[in-house]
Amino acid sequence: MAEDREYGPFEVDQHITAHSKYYAGRIGSLFYVALRDEKRILGIRCRKCNRVYWPPRQTCGPCFYNMAESDMVEIGPQGTLETFTLVTYSEPVHPRRAPFIYGIIRLDGADTGMAHLVDEVDFEDLKIGMRMQPVFEEERRGTILDIRHFKPV
Repeated sequence: MAEDREYGPFEVDQHITAHSKYYAGRIGSLFYVALRDEKRILGIRCRKCNRVYWPPRQTCGPCFYNMAESDMVEIGPQGTLETFTLVTYSEPVHPRRAPFIYGIIRLDGADTGMAHLVDEVDFEDLKIGMRMQPVFEEERRGTILDIRHFKPV
């Protein structure tokens, strides 16, 4: 009988390919359009606790205030390197082949940092607290990689 059988964990080896488009929402769309069309970097200021987020989001994490388009503010373009790491292996999801440097950049006027590529500098010469500036792609497509990388000022 079926109830006498013992069932345990098992694995299924399958590979799925999914093609999809991501909608960044109205706040994210404003961010990417300004980046693509004007090379401007936008953040969003919470009216309740005054934090400025980069990249912008609709809801403030600490106080749950629902931010709106009118809360968008221009930040940067320069910022401070908060931390960094050297990536020495390649994966299909990486934006570049290794080796490359990721850093967390807190733009002027923002209270949060964001991970992005760092280039035009040797890893050994990087220091936490260095001033950084964005290098934009010539042909921008409306993605975060419209900022090709950050480099020291």
